[in-house]
Parts: sequence; structure tokens; C-alpha cells
Amino acid sequence: MTASTLKHFLAGIILLTALILSACEVPLGGGPATPTGTPTPSPTPLPPTPTPIPLAATVNGEGITEAEFEAELARFQSAQAALGNTVSLEEATQRVISDLVDQVLLAQGAQAEGFSVDEATVQSRVDRLAEQVGGADKLAVWESQHGYTDESFRLALSRQIAAAWMRDTITAAVPETAEQVHVRQILLYNSDMAQKVLEQLKAGADFGTLAAQYDPATQGELGWFPRGYLLQPQIEAAAFTLQPGQISDVIQTSVGYHILMVLERDPNHLLSPDARLTLQNQ
Repeated sequence: MTASTLKHFLAGIILLTALILSACEVPLGGGPATPTGTPTPSPTPLPPTPTPIPLAATVNGEGITEAEFEAELARFQSAQAALGNTVSLEEATQRVISDLVDQVLLAQGAQAEGFSVDEATVQSRVDRLAEQVGGADKLAVWESQHGYTDESFRLALSRQIAAAWMRDTITAAVPETAEQVHVRQILLYNSDMAQKVLEQLKAGADFGTLAAQYDPATQGELGWFPRGYLLQPQIEAAAFTLQPGQISDVIQTSVGYHILMVLERDPNHLLSPDARLTLQNQ
């Protein structure tokens, strides 16, 4: 899978998650189902089975069972309680179903890429879990207490393995370094004033002094950033045309009027965690 394809796939995950969450209904504590968003046409139901399994949601025709959802919800609530966090049932429900939907979408993406989880891999995971809880019998009791059959538990493990592979593949598609520029700006909110400041700079005024004058808090510091990171593409495009020490013309955006100065350029600068996450999500 190319980096471009991976980026499109991840964008699809975000979009599909939003659509599915707005369409799904998730039972809460055995009571009436509460819509998780604005009502929309229901997802396509799974084909009927001889013994229908109650579903919390479907994702591209693949079901998330109520048992799986309730087990994950219980684990989430238990973990939050252990950390001393108070999370409402509504918030917990939203977070758990969102995580499960993401997991299914990632697993489906892995399958589309030709990745498959064989029975030996699943069995190895089961064996390790059994060892951790004190044996196969105790694991079977745990499964039963959390609403799993042996088959549904193995299916959940298989999905987790595939989702982890897809997530790692997407992450690996974004490098740890990228071409970046270190930029300072002077931001003004009046076109005439911006032109006057630009004239002062061209006449030899110190950029840092003027930046500090108009923005004492940050002194105009934008820091290092790669292509595809900023919300204002005009700023980014202009910055990457400049060499260190060069100053841009006045750039108008929805925020105001910007004058940029590139302080440094680096073809392989280490990406910040935020920049890397932003690039992964494109």
C-alpha cells in the first residue's frame, strides 16, 4: 500500500466512523436503545441466521455483537474507575463503540490489503492469555462472564490482531523526518498597516523587533513545520518558497495579513508528535 493510499484509507476511517456512529443505535444496560447521533437511514442489517445474535452495530455488513460491546464497556468502566476517573454512561458508550468501529474498519482494511490471521496465530494469543489468567479453565470462565463464546472470543482476537497490523502499517507510512522550515511571522489585521510594515522591513528594519512589537507573547514564532501541517495553505506555500533570511510579501488569509521570514530550512528535520499525527490523518 502506498503512502497516498494509506492516507486516503485513514481519511475514510474517520468519515465512516462518523457516519456509522450517527446511524447506529447502541443498547444501554438492557434498556431502550438510545441514538448516538442525528437519526439517519439504518445500516444494512446482517443476513438472518438460524439463531440471530443481538448486534450493537454493523460496519460494512460486519456485526459488532452486544456481548462484545458490553464486555468492552465493562472493561473500559473498570479501567476508568481504577484510575479515579468519573465517566458518564453516555460518554463511555460513545467512546467504546467508536473504538470498536475503528477496530473493525482497520481489520477490514487489513483484509483488503491481503493480510490474514491464521488459526495458529489466534491460538498462540489464546494460550498466552490463558497462561496470564491461570489456565484454560479460568480463561473459559472469564469468557463466559464477559458474554463471549469460544468462537466469538477468537473472532475478537483475530480482529484485534488485524487492526493492529493495519494501524502499524498506516503509522509506518509517515516517516519520522521530513523537509521542514522554521518560520517567524508578523501578523496584522489591517492591509494598509501590513504594507507599511513590509516597507519598513525592506528599508532594513529588524524583523524580530517588529514581530515582538506586534505579538509580544510569541514574538511571531511559528516554529518548525512540514508541508501539509498548517491550516492556512497560503502561509505554507509561501514559506517553502523562501530561503533562510528571506522575507515574504504580505499574505492575506482568513486570519489576517501575514509577513513571513524563514529562519532555517532542513530537508530531514525530525517531525514533532503533533505534526506526525496530522500527516497520518491526511
